[in-house]
Amino acid sequence: MSFPESIALRPSRAANMIAKRGIPIIESTAMTNSFRSDGSRRVAVIADLRVEDLGRVGRVRVALFPSFIYTKDRVTGDLRGVGIEIARALAARLGVEFLPVEYSAPPKVMEGLNAGACDVGFLGIDPSRIAEVDFSPPIMQVDWTYLVPAGSSIHSVADADRPGVRIAIVRNHAMDLALSRILNQAEPLRAETPDDTFDVLRTGHADVQAGVRPALLEYSTRLPGSRVLEDRYGSNSVAMVVPKGQVERLAYISDFVEEAKASGLVQRAIECAGLRGILVAP
Repeated sequence: MSFPESIALRPSRAANMIAKRGIPIIESTAMTNSFRSDGSRRVAVIADLRVEDLGRVGRVRVALFPSFIYTKDRVTGDLRGVGIEIARALAARLGVEFLPVEYSAPPKVMEGLNAGACDVGFLGIDPSRIAEVDFSPPIMQVDWTYLVPAGSSIHSVADADRPGVRIAIVRNHAMDLALSRILNQAEPLRAETPDDTFDVLRTGHADVQAGVRPALLEYSTRLPGSRVLEDRYGSNSVAMVVPKGQVERLAYISDFVEEAKASGLVQRAIECAGLRGILVAP
């Protein structure tokens, strides 16, 4: 299949953008792209047959949903964050264009993957999802904890699980699935996005906001006197995911993830995103 000249040039631009951010590009002789002349055409040749299909179309579509993985500038629409940097590094490694595909929630990511609307995505590892998608090794680890407003009598996770306490939580996120398994007396108030849950807390309609530590630390700067609890109600490992049963693609993505961690790429992406409370998964 032939590729227009504009697509043939995109990988080098992507690589240059990543290098400027100080994030190393993983190189592997077995998976390096080459380009050969075919008359008047330029053809991308993917050396690793496990991802040959992505080379043919010249792009990798990466599924995202609102979380600490990425943020979107409300004015320019620009996407940035740890997930964006990792996805760009994957595209540069493949030698193809990075195309972000935004979804409203994790279930929509899984639907998109299995419908063929995207090629790979980011998700928190949860037992309820294993039947629908396949996970790479974990990339990052993050705590789930609570943000409470000024003057709150809640000082630990255990303090929050009592009658009359309202906990704002993002619907269908891994943090929601985990909380539903342990909550006995408090009332969960489910919203669609992390920003929505913060608004529920900020306006006094909830007593606690549940979430990932880095996001709650950021929200705390916008609510004077609020604090993030020191303990946690759980933790999550974030991984890359592929459609169920795509064994070869999963093997390639898993190799990429392990090399990205070992090379320092993931740590640099976390630092570039300015995230606190996130660790590179072992």
